[in-house]
Amino acid sequence: MIQCIVTGVLLGGLYSMIGIGMSLVFGIMGLTNLAHGDLMILGTYITMVVTNALGCNLIISTIISVIVMCVFGFLIQQFLVNNVMDKGDAPALLVTFGLSIFLSNLMLRIFSADNQLINNRFSSMNVITSKYLSISAGYLVSFIIAVVLIIGLSVVMQRTNFGRSIRATSDDVMAAELMGVNTKMAYALAMVICMGITAVAGTLVGSTFTFYPSSGTQYLIIAFGVVVIGGMGSLAGTLIGGIVLGVAQLVGGNIFGSGVQMLVAYIVLLVILALRPNGLFARSAVRK
Repeated sequence: MIQCIVTGVLLGGLYSMIGIGMSLVFGIMGLTNLAHGDLMILGTYITMVVTNALGCNLIISTIISVIVMCVFGFLIQQFLVNNVMDKGDAPALLVTFGLSIFLSNLMLRIFSADNQLINNRFSSMNVITSKYLSISAGYLVSFIIAVVLIIGLSVVMQRTNFGRSIRATSDDVMAAELMGVNTKMAYALAMVICMGITAVAGTLVGSTFTFYPSSGTQYLIIAFGVVVIGGMGSLAGTLIGGIVLGVAQLVGGNIFGSGVQMLVAYIVLLVILALRPNGLFARSAVRK
């Protein structure tokens, strides 16, 4: 049980990495990005291709993936989503849904349906190995990266002019524009940040689990669970939500069997929503 709890906490760090991008997009734009999972898997494939084709180490491949995904995110926001943001929530939601279908089929066409895994020496290493407890280096690295990113983003949002413009835009678009903030550009730059984080999450996921072109839906559901438990738009809540989901999954699997571990995790999600409909951290960290 101790092993399940510790591994669940570390797995929660990886889950929070999956959910940070979605949480930020919702907190800043009020947009539920249905293409989030497919965009993450696209970043995973980019890292894999760069690693295999160019022989780069994983860090260099991840940096290249981050750059490509940041550019792609800027283009998506500037030329697709921004054009329909003024028309209500439904058109922007449908744009992300269409983008999800396009990306999943594009990746299927290019990479086929075979399962893939990014080679990573950390995934097979244990930091601690004892009779009662072992800690995976891959899970530990994911957890540390998640904590560092969440702290860094919180500082950026609270202490920088860019963060203040983002928060002003998320609170009141018209007031922000009257104060000279280019809200469309603020949205685009926010998407750039989200895509950079999503690319890092894709590398961590691809180094830990096998993935397919259709894996985006699976991780979209996990991202939903994480951000809903923590509170939509809350950065600190995203980490807590990931930990709750990870611990519930592994403890549930230990008690009831591995075949129902995700079912147990989502039962916990439903219980939390029944008690706290807005999530554990209802107030958005982005909008403080």
